[in-house]
Amino acid sequence: MLIVLTGIDGSGKTTAARALVESARADGKNALLLANHAARRRLSLLSERLGWKLPPRVADVIETTVRLFNVLVNHARAQRFDGLVVMDRHLHCQLALRQANGLGRGRLLPWLLGKLPAPDLSVHFDVDPRLAHQRVTARGTDNETLADLQAFRSAYRSLPEFDEFVVVDASGTPEQVLARLNRVVAGSEAMSIPRN
Repeated sequence: MLIVLTGIDGSGKTTAARALVESARADGKNALLLANHAARRRLSLLSERLGWKLPPRVADVIETTVRLFNVLVNHARAQRFDGLVVMDRHLHCQLALRQANGLGRGRLLPWLLGKLPAPDLSVHFDVDPRLAHQRVTARGTDNETLADLQAFRSAYRSLPEFDEFVVVDASGTPEQVLARLNRVVAGSEAMSIPRN
C-alpha cells in the first residue's frame, strides 16, 4: 500500500509519517518511510546566512529538480518494497509552491503525476496557518512567514488534484493527528479488501 502525505509546513505530516511507519513496524508489518524533500529549508537557511533571497523562478528550478529526483528514486524503491510505503510529500507539494509563488503549473510535473503509479491513498494534512506558523517558529529550523503559509494553504486547495485527497484535521497533538490518520488508513485498507 502506497500512502502520500501532503500539507503546508507545520502541519505535522513528517511527524505523523514517522509515527505511522513506526506503528506499523511495531505491529509486525513491513513499512517504509520515503521523504520527497525539495531542499527548501536548506536554501532558506543559506539565503538567510548570505543575506540575499533567491528569485522565485531560480528557487523553483532548484527545488523542482531536487523534489523530482527524490520522487522518481522513491517510486522506484516503493515498487520493489512489499508492504506499507509512506511518502512524506510529493509532486503536488511543488505544484502548490508554484501556485503560491505566482508561477504556472508547467507541463512536466502534471504529466509525470499522470505517469507515476497512483497512490492507494493521498492524505492532506489541513491546519490553520496561524497554528502552523507557531509550530514552525517553535522548531526554529526555517523561517516561513504567516503570509507564506496562508498562500501555501490556498494554493493546495486550488489544485485540480485536491478533490482526490482525503483531508485530515492536523490540529491537536501528534497523538490525536496520528489517530485520525490511522482511522483513514484503516478505512482505505478495508475498502481495498476484495469481498467474496
